[in-house]
Amino acid sequence: MTINVELKPEIAAQLAAVASAQGLPLEKVAERLLQEALASRSVLEGTLSVETFHAMLKSLASGSEALPNLPTETFTRESFYEGRG
Repeated sequence: MTINVELKPEIAAQLAAVASAQGLPLEKVAERLLQEALASRSVLEGTLSVETFHAMLKSLASGSEALPNLPTETFTRESFYEGRG
């Protein structure tokens, strides 16, 4: 589906800045923001479809490719409380 939206100049500038910073097309950033807004609204209303849930998870995971892949053993109770004795 294609829609046309008239944006205020300051909103358009913010959207363009986010797209540029993320190296993504403007349309993809706008689509993701719309998905996030709809997902958060569904959560607040207490209704969440499987598709919305998956979109929300995908949004949360966005950018995680750069994180290190750590083995499960790395996460011990002690490691979270190091230096707090």
